[in-house]
Amino acid sequence: MVKTISSLQNPFIKQLVQLKEKSKLRKQTGLFIIEGKRELSLAIKGNYTLETLYFYADLFSAAEAAALEIYGIDIIEISKAVYEKVAHRETTEGVIVVAKSNDLSLDNLKLITNNPLILVAECPEKPGNIGALLRTADAANIDAVIIANPLTDMYNPNIIRSSVGGVFTVPIATATTTEVIKYLKRNIIAIYPAILQESVPYDSINLASPSAIIIGTESTGLSEEWRKNATAKIKIPMEGKLDSMNLSVAAGILIFEAKRQRKFI
Repeated sequence: MVKTISSLQNPFIKQLVQLKEKSKLRKQTGLFIIEGKRELSLAIKGNYTLETLYFYADLFSAAEAAALEIYGIDIIEISKAVYEKVAHRETTEGVIVVAKSNDLSLDNLKLITNNPLILVAECPEKPGNIGALLRTADAANIDAVIIANPLTDMYNPNIIRSSVGGVFTVPIATATTTEVIKYLKRNIIAIYPAILQESVPYDSINLASPSAIIIGTESTGLSEEWRKNATAKIKIPMEGKLDSMNLSVAAGILIFEAKRQRKFI
């Protein structure tokens, strides 16, 4: 028999709200929240472990919930009031799942090709930017996204939402800048930081061999460590009056240039 919860004071519901709002709790428990049918489907395909499924029957049927029992997940029906309290956004289709987070350390990042293309973002500040980067990475089917010196956890609900589930489809790792540089050098992957000073146009560089494209924040750019360890510094020539570009737009230009070059290998 499916359990039901209608009280906002239920301890499970209180934990759901805290998981949604508190990065510290997500890190301590190793749990996070998935909302929406598409995101849930992508998490399942990404082999995430599901713990508990909460559903609001007017939007997500009991039959749909029961079909997910094959994953060994607990099923709990919740009332409209509870659903509206715990849902992060209005269009989550009546389903909220607690899942186990993956270990995103570099040691667990497996590159499955001999010619990897990696995007590294240093200190991205906004969850929306991270989500957009993951969508771009998924669209180009690159080998990995690495976040250097992360300022937020990758299971922030805003990242999951803005990535449209891309957090489940793209291999991801997080580490310090020093650790990332060591990893790239150990795997003989060329380091191409996007920097305006002492750089060459991005399309003049051979990105068809193992490559990591490094991007920084719009406000502060990249740290000096990347300049010192660059295989070559690259830039996107700017023909207007501004000298900055949106993070995900810049990443898209550089990634798809690498993909274009790789068509001719």
